[in-house]
Amino acid sequence: MDYHSLANSSSKNNAVIKIKETEIVFGTTPESSDNLANPAELFLGSLSACILKNVERFSIFMKFEYSHAEIKVHATRLEKPPRMDQINYELIIYSRDGSLNLSLLKKNIEKFGTIFNTVKASCSIVGEVKQIHEY
Repeated sequence: MDYHSLANSSSKNNAVIKIKETEIVFGTTPESSDNLANPAELFLGSLSACILKNVERFSIFMKFEYSHAEIKVHATRLEKPPRMDQINYELIIYSRDGSLNLSLLKKNIEKFGTIFNTVKASCSIVGEVKQIHEY
């Protein structure tokens, strides 16, 4: 599979990534740091998107139902060289389904996620998957 994106920016202005019919505006200036995502946050967002996509994917394979899922991601950045060192996530599945096997879901997400495996090759990722039995 091949993936493509197009991004552009103007001097002293913000930038935009174009992927298919999606446009993601992100900050490149000090003035935008409080209201627009920066590249590090987009990176974490990509990891979040990978995990949530796999929740949907594995809900079909593992035959469980859920109303929604949410993920919180926190990362520690090192200065020299600048890079992500430690990423922690908490995935919450809102489901009344008693057959949901959280450990198998976590194993599948961490084994088959493209972005997850790419990130895992360069830094530590520690996660927790929880189920909340309400909608």
